[in-house]
Amino acid sequence: MQKKSDFIFSYPPNLQELDLATMVSMYRDRGEPRKAAAGKYLACSLTRKLLKDAKWWFGLYYSQAAWDELLTKGSEGYPLTEAELNVLGLLAATEEPPHREYVEKNIGVLPKLAYLIVNDIKQFGFIQEDESGFLMITPRGERALQGIARRLYGKRFTPEMLVAYNHSDELKRDDEERNDQATLF
Repeated sequence: MQKKSDFIFSYPPNLQELDLATMVSMYRDRGEPRKAAAGKYLACSLTRKLLKDAKWWFGLYYSQAAWDELLTKGSEGYPLTEAELNVLGLLAATEEPPHREYVEKNIGVLPKLAYLIVNDIKQFGFIQEDESGFLMITPRGERALQGIARRLYGKRFTPEMLVAYNHSDELKRDDEERNDQATLF
């Protein structure tokens, strides 16, 4: 499905280069206010304006106004990315609640980051987890999902927006190709 906008938060593409402790620290510090040292300035990644105070996102700085613009409707201040869209969308698109492991494997990010994201949005109240590890979307999560879907695609959420949906066709083709090929062993 074709995106209408990329005007959201996103995780760095080379996050896999970080060790777990650094990744967790950076993840936990996102959105934290930062002050420039005396006589120094920070630059907003969006507006390029110099600032004394900014919000931090994986090494990038944003003015409060820019940060607020990147937040999506229904997010309640939570900085949503495509990974959160995929978590919430998987839960909204399935009839039976999926298991946490399935969700973490199918949101398009590193397993360590997926674990952090699921925990975080669960604590924020967007999803619930039962004692067996099955996840369900909450009404708050549904509003957040619709907000990010509208920002990225200009319409309500549909399963075609999911990474898992797009990769399922590729996986089927790969399986078919492997089945057609003779085994050498």
